[in-house]
Amino acid sequence: MTQPIPHLSNAFRIEHDLLGDVTVPTAAYYGAHTARALTNFRISGVPISAYPRLITALATVKQAAATANRDLGVLDGAIAEAIIRACRDIRDGERHDQFVVDSIQGGAGTSTNMNANEVIANQALEYLGRAKGDYEIVHPLDHVNLGQSTNDVYPTAVKLALDGAITDLRIEIASLRTEFAHKAIEFNDLLTIGRTQLQDAVPITLGQEFAAYAVTIAEDEARLDEARLLLHELNLGGTAIGTALNAHPGYRQRAVAELRTLTGIETLISAPDLIEATQDAGVFVQLSGVLKRVAVKLSKLCNDLRLLSSGPRAGFGEITLPARQAGSSIMPGKINPVIPEVVNQIAFEVIGHDLTVTMAAEAGQLQLNAFEPIIARALFDGIDHLTAGVRALTTHCVPGITANIARLAELVADSVGIATGLTPHIGYTNATEIAYQALQKGCGVVELVLERGLLNPSRLDEILSPAHLTGKEFTQ
Repeated sequence: MTQPIPHLSNAFRIEHDLLGDVTVPTAAYYGAHTARALTNFRISGVPISAYPRLITALATVKQAAATANRDLGVLDGAIAEAIIRACRDIRDGERHDQFVVDSIQGGAGTSTNMNANEVIANQALEYLGRAKGDYEIVHPLDHVNLGQSTNDVYPTAVKLALDGAITDLRIEIASLRTEFAHKAIEFNDLLTIGRTQLQDAVPITLGQEFAAYAVTIAEDEARLDEARLLLHELNLGGTAIGTALNAHPGYRQRAVAELRTLTGIETLISAPDLIEATQDAGVFVQLSGVLKRVAVKLSKLCNDLRLLSSGPRAGFGEITLPARQAGSSIMPGKINPVIPEVVNQIAFEVIGHDLTVTMAAEAGQLQLNAFEPIIARALFDGIDHLTAGVRALTTHCVPGITANIARLAELVADSVGIATGLTPHIGYTNATEIAYQALQKGCGVVELVLERGLLNPSRLDEILSPAHLTGKEFTQ
């Protein structure tokens, strides 16, 4: 049976903005500006609530602002307490469903800031026993946004949210590095042949290969730490263009100090030049570049895993990746390297996001960059997907990698790469002839060296020992 449609006055409330009356659902905690944004920005279908760190960061900034303004005597204590309570609840995960504007939006993030202002104001009104929309008591702009502008609130919130996202990524990267280090120990004495330009080069142990992966991941951890510190310079208190118009003279320092308390990030500081900091998107370009570096190196690493595990009989076949799922709808028994493949695809996405961030940062004009919403979305998506991809490698791939010992021994025995290790002892010309003949005759280098009497067996064994060939005798 069809349910009766509620009377319009029960389903909606009327709010007002500079363009006139706006109908807002009665149950909604957002207001007029957000309602207009819902109509204007039907773009991605992904609301800002899909980025909970951003919502939490917005509430944190608004709480810090309310606390600072209360302490400075410019915001009524009861109103401030209601705003602070609303912010705390949002930080605890409440009302996130009310952050509904599309993550891709015009206006330099104004709709995001206004969505926050309205939700906080209406929640504060309820705490004070008033109806939603009773803005004479708690106003989204006069009270929640006091001493603020989108142009300092939004980038500050984005930076705080990115800091949290990087923390999670760093945890996953550290775990992946540990797993590669464990494999390096496990494969420590397994000799194989290195390749340059996909051609046989010189011997290396499988352990050395995996140790190198651990080291390269550690380097990216350090680069992320450097980029993360740059996020801690804030333009909060600069208001519209960095001149601090309409903010109390003491607001800037008090608000940032309160942010340090609320977030636990002791290195948060106020930018030395708020005008420069308001228009500059360089920190986002820097972070995006580091994320691209992480993505590129992870993708190269995954390429290596796919090559080394290729086969199982017609490829390299040096290692076996754990089987995660059937690999074909037509070829029985086929297993694909699906975990490295998904990380490859994440890397491609992050590289594309870096171009988006670059173009958006370059497109800024004069005192403001209007394109920070797409910058934020690109960075959040990139970090979140990288975090998930690294976690997949750590959980579903690297710990289960096994070495194919017989195959490794076969490759070393058949390779002419060991001739390089003989060069200082038999000369380059002789070593070249030995390598060439081994390839032509299909025989081993050792056999030819002994046959030509270039070295005696004991000396040859010494020179071709794994420790000597891989440099371990010089590093242990």
